[in-house]
Order: sequence, then structure tokens, then C-alpha cells
Amino acid sequence: MTFISRTFCQRVLTASLISTLAVAIYLAPMKFADAAMAKPNGKTLLVVTGKISETNVGTEAHLDRVMLRSIGMKKLKTSNQYEPGVHDYEGVMLNDLLSFLSASGATLVASALDGYSIEIPVHDVERYPVILAMIKNGKQMTVREKGPIWIIYPIDQFEELKDQKYSSRSIWQLNRIDVQ
Repeated sequence: MTFISRTFCQRVLTASLISTLAVAIYLAPMKFADAAMAKPNGKTLLVVTGKISETNVGTEAHLDRVMLRSIGMKKLKTSNQYEPGVHDYEGVMLNDLLSFLSASGATLVASALDGYSIEIPVHDVERYPVILAMIKNGKQMTVREKGPIWIIYPIDQFEELKDQKYSSRSIWQLNRIDVQ
């Protein structure tokens, strides 16, 4: 009869757990061909079309608040020309959304609920931490408050962003992005 010490068993178990965790961490960011993007459970806030690989409604990606938040929320403290003062915004980095959807275009056509649309070069979101703000000063933004999504550029952090062309790209009541 072989005697195995408790310490030996603990070491084997610990090594096994560590290697299982390492594999899980390695595989976590990978997307599997069989895995389909979930459909929104809540109200769709944003529809993304065009040159994207990840879709959930035909060739489009429909995203609700929970789905957007799951991509990862970031904070940005900045001013803008449309409201006095400096505000705290929270939202998804636009570049993170494009990565999540495996987007491959050079231009984004952003459209608002009222029909306003503007072209945004993808290099803007690669160069600057542009966010899709859904929270302002700790409160969820409503349509009345330029929400539910407002594209916010970090104009206080980059002097060149105080140019009018960037202000025009700060589209509020955003509901659609077409990746071209």
C-alpha cells in the first residue's frame, strides 16, 4: 500500500488548478466560429452595419445597453462646446466596439435619431480615446439629455480636438453606425 503525503496531493491539485486557469485565460479572448453573437434582450440602442464580421440580426449588429456595457466601460472627464463646464462621461470606447465587431472599414457614418449623420474617419478612434457615452455625471443619459448614446471626443486632453470638425463628429442621440 503506497502512502501519498497530503503536501504532495496539495501541490498536484494546485498545479492542476493553475494550468487549468492558464488555459482558460489564454482561450477567453478567442472567438470561436460556432459562437454567435447574442441577440439583445433589452431595447436596441445601437445598430451597426457595413464591414463587420460579428452580427446577430442578419448582416447587422444590434446592441442593447447590457451588451454595450459588457464590451467594457471607460471614464472620460472633458468639456465640449455644446454644454458649459467639464463633465464626467462613461461609455464604451468606440475603438473597442469596432474590435468587438471585427470591423474593417476606414470610415464610420454615424447617424442620430433625428436623421443627422456625419462621417468619422476610423483613424480618429484609433488615435484618440473616443467614447460612446451612455452615462453623464453618474446618470444614465436619456434622449432629452442627448442620449442614450453621445460620441464624446477627449477635447481637454488633446488641443487639436478643439477644432470645429471634431465638434461636428460629437453626434448625440446616436442610434446607428455604418462601417464603410
